[in-house]
Amino acid sequence: MKKSKTIKLKKIKVFIKKLPKKMAEKAFSTFLGLFLLSLIFSSFIFYNYSIVPKKKILESTKTGLEFKSETYQEILQIWQNKEEQFEQTDTKQYPNLFVR
Repeated sequence: MKKSKTIKLKKIKVFIKKLPKKMAEKAFSTFLGLFLLSLIFSSFIFYNYSIVPKKKILESTKTGLEFKSETYQEILQIWQNKEEQFEQTDTKQYPNLFVR
């Protein structure tokens, strides 16, 4: 069994070594094959990142939106607190460090 595995590995190594030469001999068909491969790959990427998310968005809009007023009130309170702190900075007088 080990001999058959080593023979297969040697055949694979020989094939890989000859592959660039074979591809160069048939440049046009290699170009077409690689071009087709790139088209398939790019269409797969386009489908996954453009078409599938649109379908998911359409499915999520069917369920409807739920407005949580408690969360909204909490956020409003936080914003008001931050605004009050920001307005307080205008009234505080800081000493001028550059005057002796």
